[in-house]
Amino acid sequence: MNFNDFNNPQVAALPGHLKQFIVDQHYEHYTPIDHAVWRYVMRQNYSYLKDVAYYPYIPGLTKAGLTIERIPNLQEMNDALAKIGWGAVTVDGFIPPAAFMEYQACRVLVIAADIRQSRHIEYTPAPDIIHESAGHAPIIADKDYHEYLSYFGSIGAKAMFSAQDFELYEAIRALSILKEMPDADPEQIRKAEELLVHRQENMGEPSEMALLSRLHWWTVEYGLIGTLENPKIYGAGLLSSIGESASCMMAEVKKLWYTIDAVNYSYDITKTQPQLFVTPTFQNLIDVLEEFANTMAFRRGGAYGLGKAAESKNTCTVVYSSGLQVSGTIAEFKVDKEGRPCFIKTTGPTALSVNNRQLKGHGKNYHHNGFSSPVGKLKNLGPIEDLDVAELESIGISINQNAVLNFESGITVKGKVKSILENEGKTCLITFTNCTVTGHDDTVLFDPSWGVYDMAVGQQVSSVFCGAADKEAFEDAVYKSKTATHHVEYDFKNKELHKLYKQVRDCRQKQGDYGFLGNVWLKLQKDHHDDWLCALEILELLEHEDIEPLLASDIRSFLQQKAKDQPELKKLIDDGFYLIAHPVEQKLVF
Repeated sequence: MNFNDFNNPQVAALPGHLKQFIVDQHYEHYTPIDHAVWRYVMRQNYSYLKDVAYYPYIPGLTKAGLTIERIPNLQEMNDALAKIGWGAVTVDGFIPPAAFMEYQACRVLVIAADIRQSRHIEYTPAPDIIHESAGHAPIIADKDYHEYLSYFGSIGAKAMFSAQDFELYEAIRALSILKEMPDADPEQIRKAEELLVHRQENMGEPSEMALLSRLHWWTVEYGLIGTLENPKIYGAGLLSSIGESASCMMAEVKKLWYTIDAVNYSYDITKTQPQLFVTPTFQNLIDVLEEFANTMAFRRGGAYGLGKAAESKNTCTVVYSSGLQVSGTIAEFKVDKEGRPCFIKTTGPTALSVNNRQLKGHGKNYHHNGFSSPVGKLKNLGPIEDLDVAELESIGISINQNAVLNFESGITVKGKVKSILENEGKTCLITFTNCTVTGHDDTVLFDPSWGVYDMAVGQQVSSVFCGAADKEAFEDAVYKSKTATHHVEYDFKNKELHKLYKQVRDCRQKQGDYGFLGNVWLKLQKDHHDDWLCALEILELLEHEDIEPLLASDIRSFLQQKAKDQPELKKLIDDGFYLIAHPVEQKLVF
């Protein structure tokens, strides 16, 4: 696929490993029913949310390039979002949390290309273009909020995640895909739900990513702002759900102040929320995020960070105080008497980097069997990372000369110095030939027969984070689900229904001959008796134009009866009646 950056600087700057998730929007695939679903939700949103949404939401619709009448085009959205320093791309459903966070850090909105089906018009567990664009995009126009959003992404991109996180992600993705399939087997859905519950209940101690996802859920997705007595909605999950945006304001849904305590509340994407969190300001969101970030491995480093990396069993990056970054899977590490790291060892492909750029000749193909190195200071000396070439020579470390390095931890490195690498005034890597490394108990940690020895330099481990330092160089492909979203194949009957929706849509937009609406209604009654949305759109036109009162009365009676016979449609139909009586003036919105 040719990469389309939409002439948007943020999209153009995306790293290659994120581009693999992008799919074409295929705007032409949206059906007249899809556009009718978008229009219904957007009209309902404006009618209701103008009173309960955080103020920037309504003007933010325009700033995000959205209209009521039709599903947004990605080019139009990017043209609009570029003015506030953001961009947008379409993806195939849920993407892995780490990748999602990186997009957010890059200030690019990830939008699911699909749109919910009319039977899920109130809420869908699957990400869709209504949730992503009508939910997330408008609030991004608020500077304080989009600063929080991108900052959250930069923190989340470094979070430790576990194998259980991936398993849970796959279960959520599989269930959301099944629930959006029009002909899904109920037994398959039941099994998928059971699997999701099982994985939720067997996560073990939650990882940093799992805890961060809770903070994300209770703010970005389901956040309220203001006071406990009169909060306003800013979370995209609420803004895009015409059902829960109303029910969430009921007294039964507890309103709690948003603090770091929110990290202790798990969530279920398939159910409405029993409680919501209210922040007085967006600055408070950043303050809470900072409080949590201070507990994370990338800030704490040391033995704590190495322990988290070893637990994750994923590629992680260990940052030495010299600035050297070692990316690989932590196999083991040793600590000294004070509990400080004194030796680390990775297994499998490992790469060395500085400033997130892989060092030449130190990629995963070279260090394909892993990497090991001491950490700490030499006996009776300060940190050797702070010594220049002359100072290193004065203590017996010079190129083409044999050297003996005795670390405070008891580790000894003996060998011939081949090269010394500096970066920004710091010595960060010393390479030896004919090298022997032994532990305090004379355990052999490296034998000369194993080849050249590259010793990382640094008195401490200043940071540990998940993923490679230089993702472009290290990773051939980041994790990507093999479960594809389902795309509906429309039969003849469905295609005929699409034509009826299009006729009504054309009539509304072109303000043409309304006389044929009676024929559309007859075909709906004859072949598509289950439909309610097209009938509602016809009624809207007839009553607004004050024409064919008998036809309008028939359609209204049909819809009233349908609301009685199918209680799940009652609110949708009643809300539709309300909008006919209290029309949304599009010129007031856009």
